[in-house]
Amino acid sequence: MPGVLIVEDDQPLRDLLRDALEKRRYTVITAADGREAINKFRPSVVDLVITDLLMPEEDGLKVIMHVKEISPETKIIAISGGGKAGPGSYLSIAKALGAKYTYSKPFSPAELIQKVRELLG
Repeated sequence: MPGVLIVEDDQPLRDLLRDALEKRRYTVITAADGREAINKFRPSVVDLVITDLLMPEEDGLKVIMHVKEISPETKIIAISGGGKAGPGSYLSIAKALGAKYTYSKPFSPAELIQKVRELLG
């Protein structure tokens, strides 16, 4: 069963994504911020990371760099509301760091789940 790490500081969105993925039989680990995600990431368990980019403690860009350094084959989807600068600049940096897909908030959870299926088979 493929494993997904969801890194999102917005608990309702984190719970929504967790529930949707668990219904599709993925093993799901959640983290409320980048620091927690870095502590929980295990390449032997996590095949894909869905990370918000702007969060307290450590941001999603650091999560992406950490994951890619330890496990370059782990797939990443980045999401962002963008803060004051708007999501575009952060999402383009995430893509350059190795995110396969990027989404601006608000996004369609169904579309994101479809991309997860695509990436994990």
